[in-house]
This record gives sequence, structure tokens and C-alpha cells, in this order.
Amino acid sequence: MATLDDIDPAETNEWLDALDSVLERGGKERAEFLISKLNQNLISKGISHFFTREGILNTPYINTISLEEQLPYPGDLEMENRISNLIRWNAIAMVLRANKKSDGIGGHIATFASSATLYDVAYNHFIKGPQGEFTGDKVFFQGHASPGIYSRAFLEGILNEEQMDNFRRELNLASASGGLPSYPHPRLFPNFWQFPTVSMGLGPISAIYLAKFYKYLFNRGLKDTSKTNVFAFIGDGETDEVETLGALDVAVREKLDNLIFVVNCNLQRLDGPVRGNSKIIQELEAIFKGFGWNTLKVIWGSKWDSLLSRDHGGALKRLLEKTVDGEYQRISTLSGEARRKEFYTKDEEVLKLVSTLSDQELVDLNRGGHDEKKLFSAYEYAVKTKNDRPTVILAKTIKGFGMGESGHGKNIAHQQKKMSLESLKEFRKNFSIPVDLEDLEKLPFYKPAENSAEIAYLKKIRSNLGGFVPTRNESFEPLPELSKTIFNKTFQGTERKISTTMAFVQLLTNLLRDKAVSKYVVPIIPDESRTFGMEGLFSQHGIYSPQGQLYVPVDKKSLMSYTEAKDGQLLQEGINEAGAMASFVAAGTAYSHQNLPMIPFYIFYSMFGFQRTGDMIWSAADMKSKGFLLGATAGRTTLNGEGLQHQDGHSHILASTVPSIRAYDPAFGYEVASIIEEGIKRMYHDKEDCFYYLTLYNENYSHSPLPQDIPDIKQKINEGMYKLKKTSMKVVGDKKANLFSSGISVPLALKACEILEKNYQIPTDVWSMTSYKNLREDAIKCERWNMLNPEKKPKVSFLARNLANEKGIYLGVSDYMRLYVDMIARFVPGELFPLGTDGFGRSSTREELRRYFETDENFIVASVLHLFYRKKMFSLGDYQKALKDLKITSDKKSSLEDCF
Repeated sequence: MATLDDIDPAETNEWLDALDSVLERGGKERAEFLISKLNQNLISKGISHFFTREGILNTPYINTISLEEQLPYPGDLEMENRISNLIRWNAIAMVLRANKKSDGIGGHIATFASSATLYDVAYNHFIKGPQGEFTGDKVFFQGHASPGIYSRAFLEGILNEEQMDNFRRELNLASASGGLPSYPHPRLFPNFWQFPTVSMGLGPISAIYLAKFYKYLFNRGLKDTSKTNVFAFIGDGETDEVETLGALDVAVREKLDNLIFVVNCNLQRLDGPVRGNSKIIQELEAIFKGFGWNTLKVIWGSKWDSLLSRDHGGALKRLLEKTVDGEYQRISTLSGEARRKEFYTKDEEVLKLVSTLSDQELVDLNRGGHDEKKLFSAYEYAVKTKNDRPTVILAKTIKGFGMGESGHGKNIAHQQKKMSLESLKEFRKNFSIPVDLEDLEKLPFYKPAENSAEIAYLKKIRSNLGGFVPTRNESFEPLPELSKTIFNKTFQGTERKISTTMAFVQLLTNLLRDKAVSKYVVPIIPDESRTFGMEGLFSQHGIYSPQGQLYVPVDKKSLMSYTEAKDGQLLQEGINEAGAMASFVAAGTAYSHQNLPMIPFYIFYSMFGFQRTGDMIWSAADMKSKGFLLGATAGRTTLNGEGLQHQDGHSHILASTVPSIRAYDPAFGYEVASIIEEGIKRMYHDKEDCFYYLTLYNENYSHSPLPQDIPDIKQKINEGMYKLKKTSMKVVGDKKANLFSSGISVPLALKACEILEKNYQIPTDVWSMTSYKNLREDAIKCERWNMLNPEKKPKVSFLARNLANEKGIYLGVSDYMRLYVDMIARFVPGELFPLGTDGFGRSSTREELRRYFETDENFIVASVLHLFYRKKMFSLGDYQKALKDLKITSDKKSSLEDCF
């Protein structure tokens, strides 16, 4: 490919000087004329750039790889076309059959119809499967193209006809083989799909950070991933998602020449054109080039070669250049006669150029994304070019290609789940489908005999590449046993006042020192290391950078100097929660895609976790990720001074929506240690399908040692509750208070307990409620089992067993919304009264915030007394006096005014 370096710089500068002069005088039309002439001059010299007033970010609207540079195609094209046509047919039949059986069950035809050749060439010649120690290339499939991926797997013998016939009917109880999920979902099809992608935008950013993680593994000497490529197939409409293009600079900065984006540019979103008034391919080329990617355009197929080679004056190129995508979409639906009349007559030279072509030959002029030869050269360049840069292939296709009147190039294509008989007949004819006309409406699947030439060819090419794709492996060797000394210091507690964040950091430091497991630990930090007290890890373990450290850090003489290293262990992702979460997923699923269990610890401002990257956390659950999410600076009243955007009172509510998360709100270091110790065992030894969320606080107080007088204390912490303080007072009747508390509210509950017993003679127990989510889920499971097994001895939930012999009233307090405590209200004897931080945060002191949210020790006491007053166990006069003593009045502003 020729470049600007191949011509005389003086010649180019002469043109640019003239252009600058014209632009200074405001001569817009003259400037456009000069740009056009400059581009014609460059095109005539074979230069693959062209100028805009914005600079050299675009090349002409032709293929990047010229015909002269095109490589010979190595496969049997006739055979591959036959196989491809069968894959197309079975994909269509699968969706149409599903909707015939259950009208409205959905499915998509048009996406795979446009991208089939993109997948065919990659599958047949480039995507390597797992072989021996090599775990294969990794592919992020375009979610809506799933029927085509299933269809190929059907021909390969991975899927059977019953599974194909139950597409989108996973719960068909009559099916012995089960059904197929709508989209790529590892959780629903765990031996097949590797990565969920149909929440659009998450596939591209996840692919970037997976490719980065493979460089990380290689540079740390943990796994040879040097031969692994990461492919991400995405749609041009998907590039509107912020996550799709938001991390392109990361791929260049991290030198990810193991990453290949394939953009299916069918020019359509879900409901219409992507850039109807301009050109999405040119826009994306400028974006990717601007970030430094190798950028390949595959716009025109082989049938355009002759025309373009005879376009000596550049008239055809100019017409193609100025035609916008909305027009290209319309033209793709026209007959040859109409194309000649409505498109080629726009320029007399162009009309003359195509005069030798028949109307059918005009229709047959194919787009590059449907041409195997053009795509092969692009893929070959992408996988062979190792210049420390990622590569993007921008391939032009037609959405609904081959669907005829039912969808070919139509705005309705994405939603089409049905095709008319006439469209099916046209499809059958165009793709030579070996189904009898009389059977067409029955939509039979077609699979050649096992000993046929087609199946033999299909299996041979995959065998040559190492095996079938996609495939997912869930087996892995358990991690070495943890040394008990790792947790000893944290279990011992500390009289010095520290936060639970600091208790965690001390524990993580010990984990990183352990010879058996330290190499598997992946600390991930956005850009808050110093906030969390983790800067000591910089010099000890290094911040990962593919190029090491090319400068002397300003704090070099400090024990905590900012140290970057090629084999660094910390992933410092900058102010980038989405990228950090993508790294967490890459590490947390390494057991499945690299047979290498890694333990990611991703610590972040809790407000910027589930609220900001909730979709990625849901995706992590779909991928059956393992690891620890740590929401630091947690709670709505501890991060004093910060205010509304930082103070978190609902992350535990959001965490409760993710089924595979075990969520905890620990109050003491020994609780944190117990949870992490148990978590590593569950995930990496017992291989339990779960990952963890712990909230950590920045408020300092003393941490007692692990209580030795509480039986099975560690188990109770992990199950969700234990009695932290038992009253020493005599309990008369039901006059007793049970205070449920978690996290930073535990010290407040202990203060309230002291006031209740000393000032009001009310016996009070304080409970540490480490996980309301665990308690709720266990209670629901027991309730369901008892309902379905009435003849058997009822199961008793962990919560019910703990409260079986308790008396009195129940009040729960946390630094989260009242909904958090309410999660277990139905399962608590009598009434559970919740206190919480409903409303928006405020900039103020902790004491003022807790009074505002009505969660401080005085409000806990007042709420308990009010419950006894309602039960007629406390007089009105005594209650009113107590309110006065506690300095609580109805005229004080409350956070509830924000809510109601």
C-alpha cells in the first residue's frame, strides 16, 4: 500500500500551502475544489490517503488493500460457498421455525445474513481452536448473529436437531437435549459460549481488556499467550455505544497487536440507517486511525475490480465518494434497471463506464463484506501484522442480505422473524439450497451425510486450526491451600483505630506476600490507591505497564514511589471504572478461557460500582466470574464532606439483584478476613459459581479480635448474622430490644445499646448482620422446599434458627436505604422496624449526616422506645421526655423530605 512517503513532499506541500491560503481568505468552494484536485492527484499515484479540511484521517472510499496487493485465496471456494449457503439456510430455518411454533418468541435473521461471509472466512482460515496447552483464539461474536453460529455448530456435529428446533425455548420440558439461548450466554450454555455480547458495547470494551490481560499474563510469566488473538465482531450501529469506542486508546497504548475488531458495516441500526446523511465507514476510519489502529476497509467486492480499474478519470470514485449511506441502502433494494436510471446517470462518465454491464450484472456488483477473496487478504494482514497496534477491519455489507422483499436492505430487516414464501423461494434459488420446493414451507433443517464432502471439508479445516469454536472449559486445578497465617493478624484485631478499608489492605498485603497464592492475585484499582491506603503496594509489586517505566518518578526517594514495571502486578486503570470492571471480568474468568484461576480484587468508590457499571457486573455474572468486588468509602454518612454524587446508600440494593453475588457489609477486620478466607475456598477450591461484593468504610474505630466465645463464628459471619453482644440484664417478658446492625452502623448500635440499658433499663442484644442478601435467599429456599414437601420435616432457615428463642422487638439499622433491612422483614418474628439512609447525600460531618438521615445512636434509641410505646410498654410521658433528652424534635429537617 502506497503512502504519502512515496511522493515528493514538495509537491504535496505546494498543494497544502495553496489550500491554507484559500482557507485564510474564507474561500470555501475554492478550498473544496483544491482538496478534490489534491485527492485526484494522490489517487492517480496510488496513494492510499486523502485529505479533508480536518487532515489526513481518511483514505478514498475504496478498499485499503489494492487488487495488486490481494493475496491468492487458499481454500476451495466452491465447497466453502456450499457450506456457507447451508449455514445461512439453517440459521433462517431455526428462527422461522421457532416463531412458527410460538408466535412472537423472537430471534434475528438479518444480522447474520449480512455477516455470514465475515464469519465464514475467519472460521475457515484464521480463528484457531484449543489444542493442547494452547487454549485457542477468543471470539466475541455479534450477539444478534447467534443463529448463524448455532447453525455452523449444527453442521459440525456440536449441536443436534432437537436443540436447533428449540431455539429460544430453553425451558421446553419435553426436550431431552434442552434448548438454545437467544444470544451468547455462558451461564445458559456453559460449554459453548465464552462471552456475552448482546448488551451492545460491552463486547468491544471487554475484548480490549481481555487482550490487555493476555499481555499482562505473558509479561508476568504466568502463561504463554503470545499466539492468542482476540477477535471482536461488532456492528456499525453498535459503535454508537460509548463503551464500543471509548477504550480505543487503551488498545494502542497497551500495544495490543493481538486484538482484531471486525466491524460489520451493513449501514443499519436496529431501526434505520446508522449514518444516513454521511458515511459510517469513513467516520469509523477517521476515529480508529486517529487513535492509531491499523485500519483496513473492505468496501467493494471482486466484481467491482474491472470497473474501478477502468475508472481512469476518477469519475466513479468521486460518485462513490459523495454518495451517502442512506442512498446506498436504498440502491441495494432496487432492480438493475432502476440502479442504472437512479444512480449511474448522475455522472455521464460513470454511465458510459457501466454501459457494457447488463442490469443483472449491476445487481451482482457485490460489497466487500460478502467477498471471500477480499476478506481473506484483510484477515491475513490483521493476524500477521505485529507492529504493536491493534487492527480493525471495516467491512461493508447489506443487512438482511439475500432475504428478498422480506428484509434485504430494508429498515424493517432487524425485526424480521418471518419470511414470505416468495422470499424463501428467492433465497433458495440465490443460495442453491437443496430443499424441495414442496417442502420449503416446512422449513426443514438440512445437514449433509456425515461422510459427505461438505462435512469432511468442514471438519478438516477446523481440525487444521485446532478444533471447534466457540468452546468453553470450566474445569481447572484448584489453587494451593492458603496459609493460615495470612489472616492471623486481621483476626487478632487492633486497639489502634483503623477503618475496614485499612483492615482489607493489610490482609491483601499478606496475600501478596504468600508464596503459594500471591502470583494468582490481581489487584485492580481505578485511580484511588492513595485514598484507599494502597500506595505501599506500588514499589513492592509494581504497576503493570507493557513498556515498563521510561522516567524517573518524582517520588523515587519515597518508600511508596510510583513504580511502573513490565511484570507489575497491579492493574491501575486510571479514572476508568468501566475499564477496571472489564479487567476484573478478564481476570475473574481466566479459569475458563486460559485454564488459569486468578483472584481479582477490584476496589472502588462504592458509589461508582453497581450504579456506574451495573451492566458489566451483570455480564460478569453471566460469564460466571470469580473474584472480589470491594466497594470502598462505602455508606451514605461516612464519606463526610463529599455529598450527593459520592455518598452511597444503595449499592447493596443493587447488588441484591445479581443472583450469583454473595454480598456483605462487614463491620470489623475479622469479619472481612472470614469472608475473604471463605470466599477463596468457595470459588477456587469448591469451584462454587459465585463472586463477592464487600463494602468497606473509611471511618476509623477499634477492631476487636475474632470472638472466641461465639460457637461457629466464622460460619455465622459467612451465613449472614451472629449475636455480637448479649445483654447482661434480666429479661422480663418481652421487654427486650434486638438491634440488627451492619457495617458502620454496628458501632452506633453498640452506643445505642449502652444508652438503652443505662438510661431506660431495656435489655438489648446487638447483632452483626453481615449479609441480608444471604439471609433472604436462604429463607426463600427453605420456604419453597417446605411448600413443595409438606409431608416432610420442615427446613428451618439460618435466620429462623438464630431467632428461635429470642424475645422482644426488632430494629434494623444500616448506612443504606431502609430497603436493605426490609429484605428480611417478612421472615422476622413480629415486626422488623428499619432505619436507613433514604434520600440524597449531603456535604456535612458524619454526626450531622447521621442526625439528618436519622440513623445515629439517639435515633436508634428513640425508635426502640417508640416501638415499646406502641406496644404500651412505655408511657407517653416517658416517651416524650426521652425525645427531649435525646434532642429529637419534629421540626428538624430529615432526608425523607427528599423522598416523599
